[in-house]
Amino acid sequence: MKRRWRWNEQSRLVLTLDLAVVTPAAALIVISVMHLKSIQRDRAVEAAIQQDFYQVLAISEKHLNAKTYDMVDLARHEFPRPEEACEESLEKFIDQHVYAASVFVYTPERGVIFAARQASMRDPDFHSEAEDFEKMAPDWMKVEYHEFVKTFREMESKGKLPAYFTHDAVKRGDKHEYQSVAVFLLPETPGTDPALGGLVIDADYLSGQFFPEMLSSFISQNYAEAQRDKSHYGRAVMMMHLRGEPDPIAKSADWDGGEPEMERTLEGGFQGAFPGLVLAIKLQGTTLASLGKRFVRTSFLILGGISLLLAGGIWLTYHNVSKEIALAKLKSDFVSNVSHELRTPLSLIRLYAETLEMGRLTSPEKYQEYYCIIRKESERLTALINNVLDFSRIEAGRKEYEFRATDLGELARNTLESYRYQIEQQGFEFREDIADDLPALWLDREAISRSLLNLVNNALKYSKKEKYLGVKLYRSNGSVKLEVIDHGIGIPRSEQQRIFEKFYRVGDPLVHNTKGSGLGLSLVHHIVEAHGGQISVESTPGQGSKFVIALPVRSGSDVHRPNG
Repeated sequence: MKRRWRWNEQSRLVLTLDLAVVTPAAALIVISVMHLKSIQRDRAVEAAIQQDFYQVLAISEKHLNAKTYDMVDLARHEFPRPEEACEESLEKFIDQHVYAASVFVYTPERGVIFAARQASMRDPDFHSEAEDFEKMAPDWMKVEYHEFVKTFREMESKGKLPAYFTHDAVKRGDKHEYQSVAVFLLPETPGTDPALGGLVIDADYLSGQFFPEMLSSFISQNYAEAQRDKSHYGRAVMMMHLRGEPDPIAKSADWDGGEPEMERTLEGGFQGAFPGLVLAIKLQGTTLASLGKRFVRTSFLILGGISLLLAGGIWLTYHNVSKEIALAKLKSDFVSNVSHELRTPLSLIRLYAETLEMGRLTSPEKYQEYYCIIRKESERLTALINNVLDFSRIEAGRKEYEFRATDLGELARNTLESYRYQIEQQGFEFREDIADDLPALWLDREAISRSLLNLVNNALKYSKKEKYLGVKLYRSNGSVKLEVIDHGIGIPRSEQQRIFEKFYRVGDPLVHNTKGSGLGLSLVHHIVEAHGGQISVESTPGQGSKFVIALPVRSGSDVHRPNG
């Protein structure tokens, strides 16, 4: 009888374990495999959508360029002959082409012949733009004429449109619109010097007609495929905006706002028709992030259901297998604790990146915290690498600058805004004073932005006690001055002239205990001189420093361009 009792107890134990543990575990395995396939499918859909977005943006840019090239090529063949060009003939050309805001013809012998759309000259903003362009064009053409002709002839010999595109952000009421400028080689007449033509494509035409029509065309071409796709999560919508300004200048009819899923910065110069413009795309009514959150929610629901099932099984087996459960728990706790101790140093490195990648955070503060942890050292390294690369190019005489008309106030605001979070996180009192009446300057945007960041970064690094940072931008005696002020450790007078030398670092122990390459101020000095400006420093040890960059207000042809 005793043997039979032991067999019955064992049978009940096996049966209970089978019903309460093995069955839910088997269900967990089956459902997990099914859910894994679902996740793989959903992620494949998400990856496919991203790939489709990338292709749509690339194809859209190609079509935009092709349409614009055709328009400009037709215009260059309909331009008045250079020897017959006059203000009246150019105005007639403008009246016949709705997209033309202003045009010009340039030859070394006759100079620039310019005309603007007379019907639009009553608009003060348009009138001012036309006058500024008419003043700027002669100097621009004198500087670039021979290089343009050489490049255009090479392009024409290869079957390409001999044209160069640049742009400007022009004021229309209380906002800025995008305006494209095309310079091209006019059909040559034997026995005469090559002539260049210029076409300013009207900003109102681009934002009110050309861009919306092109965006609608792009969306229509992809709509049929989206309708046939059974895994379709929403129709794609598109918009365009100026680089650095998130507000759309043109959008497709169904654009519903929100952040774009993917963006593509369009090329200009000799490579494309719309420099400084960004093409953006997203799903209407949803986002890829929300799709990811849906995947996570589904995973938690399934895991929650399985957990309840397992909890019920554990409750059912508790009375019969208490010792076995206790033993299993001891083993589980032991394995868990040991595994945790082993995993901790390995997991911390990848935990933040994986968490961000999976999109499981719901708090913006957590996102910022994780971004900062991952980004902090990489940003310092990136800045160092950029400085070293720039320094290498300068030393080799290969540093080139891309000068263009620039709103320095806007550039400074955008640069400081991108750094504002780091400034505030380090507890700095930050004051920004940027004047509104600044003239446009002929600058390399990236170089001047990097100079400002180098000065700001120095202020952050060398201000340990009184954390204050001030940036001031104003016009003074024929120049625009940019001041960066801190209340840091200061610089002895005897070393103030040497801080702009490469690799030189002040002898203060605090400086040597702070990471740095000794290249930042040297690069700032070179960049400012390349722009025809000056940099100076006013500093008192223990009280702080003020660095002043003075940039001259003058035309682009007077700016010194280092030889490449």
